[in-house]
Amino acid sequence: MRYISASIVVPVVGSFIKNGVVAIDDSGTVTGIYEFDDVAILHEKKELYDGVLVPGFVNAHCHIELSHMQGKTTKGTGLPKFLAEVMKMRGATKSEVLKHIRAADKRMYERGIQAVGDHANTELSADVKTDSKIAYHTFVEVMAMTKADIQPRIDRARDVEFYYDANHASITPHAPYSCSKDLFKVFRRVVSEDNVFSIHNQESDEENKLFRYKEGEFLKFYEEMGLNAEEFKAQARNSVQSYLPHLPKHNRLILVHNTFTSLKDLDFINRQDRDVYFCICPKANLFIEGKLPKILNFIPNQDKMLVGTDSLAANDTLDILEELKVLSSHIEDLDFIHLLQWATLNGARALGLAETLGSIEVGKRPGLVLLQGMNNLRLNERVTLKRIA
Repeated sequence: MRYISASIVVPVVGSFIKNGVVAIDDSGTVTGIYEFDDVAILHEKKELYDGVLVPGFVNAHCHIELSHMQGKTTKGTGLPKFLAEVMKMRGATKSEVLKHIRAADKRMYERGIQAVGDHANTELSADVKTDSKIAYHTFVEVMAMTKADIQPRIDRARDVEFYYDANHASITPHAPYSCSKDLFKVFRRVVSEDNVFSIHNQESDEENKLFRYKEGEFLKFYEEMGLNAEEFKAQARNSVQSYLPHLPKHNRLILVHNTFTSLKDLDFINRQDRDVYFCICPKANLFIEGKLPKILNFIPNQDKMLVGTDSLAANDTLDILEELKVLSSHIEDLDFIHLLQWATLNGARALGLAETLGSIEVGKRPGLVLLQGMNNLRLNERVTLKRIA
């Protein structure tokens, strides 16, 4: 048994504890949470740390398959041009891709990440995930712009899904600009209600232009990539308002990025009576579009906010602490305790992992991370991280 004491323990559930102690067994399961002078542990040998002890992070959105693409894309081009670069340059040998997947998995664990919602197009990351210390939910992406492509693409996704943990994998539509209305409708028939979806949403204003008017950079992207967009029809409204009604209503849904999601869009989503989470990936948003979502518009959805890193094609790290630092530096009104919930328990709930991680509670195996250099529970650039368990 280990008794780990820190200047402040922030369990996420409940109040923080000054000079708190977390007891964990050999498996990493929390067996007790105490104040330092609790008589139950008075004579136990304690590990003493100066810093803030928090549960392991949840990276709610990642593309670990693209880890070999770090440094290969151009900053600030906007989403359609970024996608074209990724599609043209993502090719690499299997051994090269696997080497970078393994390195990314190892580095995420070292940086305090306990769980990941990862998007995949192939089975390449399956063995790494099986052997990893990180808990993964794998979202196998489906893309189809024409009716003829829908069934073959779903069949292919089912084949890929087979390689991953059956309890923590699901097929999901990739994004509004890569999926037809008919594909969204098909998902009503081919998925069960316990599936969770994770969809790239309104990452670019060009996506809204496409749906409102069928114009803009995405039409050039389709032409350049040889994609058939003839069946697409202008909807005279933003993308999320166009596709969301066609998805199964009772499935948990993660909308990722939301960089150009408006107050009207949020009102529309909230009136749909769905279980919707909003994931933001600050560093990737700044890399691709040079803009963050209007974070304060999402604050009423405090329990539904998540944090992700996206891929190394759009980021120089897969590090949730760095994402939180960006958010904190850009928006002073964001409280660390709220941000921590976004990066831990909310993500665990969205991925269906809250029974085992996301908060420091008896019976869970959340991982323990020490944040050092904080002042009055405020993030700054000098804060460092050390994985304790």
